[in-house]
Amino acid sequence: MVWKQVTDPFNNIILSVLVAAIPILFIFWALIIRRMKGYQASLIATGLALLLAIGLYGMPAGLALLSVAHGALYGLFPICWLVIMAVFLFNITVASGQFEIIKHVMASITADRRLQALLIAFSFGSFLEGTAGFGAPVAITAAMLVGLGFNPLYASGICLIANTAPVAFGSIGIPITVASQVSGIPELPISQMVGRTLPILSALLPFYLVSIIAGVRKAREITPALLVSGLSFALLQYASSNFLGPALPDVIAGLGSILSLMVFLRFWKPKTIWRFDNEPPPTQTTTIHYSGGQIIRAWSPFIVLTVLIIAWGLQPIKEVLNATGQVQFEFPGLHNAIQSESGALLPKLFKLNYLSAAGTAILLAALIALPLVGLPYRQGLTIFGATLSQLKFPILTVAAVLGFAYILNDSGITLTLARVLASTGVLFPFFAPVLGWLGVFITGSDTSANALFSKLQYATAESIGVDPVVTVGANVSGGVVGKMISPQSIAVAAAAGNLVGHESQLFRFTVKHSFFMLLFICFITLAQAYLISWIIPTYELTDVKNTPTPPNPTNGYPYLVGLAVLLAGLVSVILRTAKPAAPASASTEN
Repeated sequence: MVWKQVTDPFNNIILSVLVAAIPILFIFWALIIRRMKGYQASLIATGLALLLAIGLYGMPAGLALLSVAHGALYGLFPICWLVIMAVFLFNITVASGQFEIIKHVMASITADRRLQALLIAFSFGSFLEGTAGFGAPVAITAAMLVGLGFNPLYASGICLIANTAPVAFGSIGIPITVASQVSGIPELPISQMVGRTLPILSALLPFYLVSIIAGVRKAREITPALLVSGLSFALLQYASSNFLGPALPDVIAGLGSILSLMVFLRFWKPKTIWRFDNEPPPTQTTTIHYSGGQIIRAWSPFIVLTVLIIAWGLQPIKEVLNATGQVQFEFPGLHNAIQSESGALLPKLFKLNYLSAAGTAILLAALIALPLVGLPYRQGLTIFGATLSQLKFPILTVAAVLGFAYILNDSGITLTLARVLASTGVLFPFFAPVLGWLGVFITGSDTSANALFSKLQYATAESIGVDPVVTVGANVSGGVVGKMISPQSIAVAAAAGNLVGHESQLFRFTVKHSFFMLLFICFITLAQAYLISWIIPTYELTDVKNTPTPPNPTNGYPYLVGLAVLLAGLVSVILRTAKPAAPASASTEN
């Protein structure tokens, strides 16, 4: 039995929109006014959406429940699978003590607070966003800066603002993966569109950050370092997002900008070492010198991760993994059971690509990393259990949010809202980033915001004749500047920066910067839609009925052999050069 979607159940678009907005308005109320926990708000909002879909939109109860289940299942795999493995790998590094070496190396490169902020908050925070994500970058970098003697408000505030550059590609590109799944646009063109917007912001962000903490005049004193940091990050972010996809821009750009600035600082130094007025004495009184082998050992989990993620993105390897480790099926009772207003049946497929999923690559990296950092596999199992416990509520939240997004889309509620947004006409591209900004402000996650609004962005852009990849990409890009004022992000940064009880102060510190950056992205999006439309990538929507030339998995076996040899050599080098010995020497800091 086929059910046909409706977008104006009351035959009065204003009344229909007011009703359709109830679940979304509830999330605003629950998180901002009621201060409800994320998983509670998501579950109740999903219940409200179900009631509207069944009671007012006439969606059969069975279909509505199946739609929620479809979304929740996708939330568990591949999204939660990826997040769990990313946090697991990060926790291995912390539990082994190797992360202390990473922190020390990052902090000991320079005593200038301006340059420390660039290396730790901007570059290192981006790297962490690409590997761990999920609030870890702000928490870790803010704690590091406070430990170095930064003013807690500035430490937490600039880490929140710096986190805007990498959020769109966080946790191995999962925000763009979700935007692709919900909108129907392939991942690569969304990655390319975002990669032609955010690098502009990334190039300017170092100057902006230093101006906040030290003033414009002091920022100008280190202009060469700002250019090296910002431009290296922006160029690598652009290249990786446009040619490799959404999985690695943060990792590559973060590491690239760190290395570029470190090399540059060997040949250039600021005329004066800038520090905060009346700041407390440095908390570290000694400088520990680690050998190159020890540093390689500390970074080895992330080195292996980078190799594997790049390999997993290669099409020949992906074809081999999919041929031997993928199950795809039509979602029972839901596939082709919903008809759009245009008359097309909506295919509902679920793909369990358990080998080619990025989360599986991270799991493999974690298993290889355990002996490299000196941990037994039994302890790794304990860390994995602790990681699951750590993420139990986030897992529930992600599943609930994806279920909520799917029922909104399948019932037609999203399309009702799109009809009204389309009334803004040619100005809609200007307002498209605002939706992403609001979504991240509410949920604290660019991934969740894309799940909520990507279909809405697609439908609205299509109705006004704008390429949907512009507005879907704008949802992703606009969301990143909402992260700094999200209540969840504020709470994490306040806890890490010893500002618990002063969250409102931190919010006031960041809110004006969030609005300014949002306006900046709004104008860029408007220009992309009409003035520089040549910048829009070309792409084709996936047609499940039109199967391309069957892939040849055997083409990927030489790649797998090469990957195995590369990993074996890499592990051998790390184990041979990185001895788990005590630090080489220690000397008193001047």
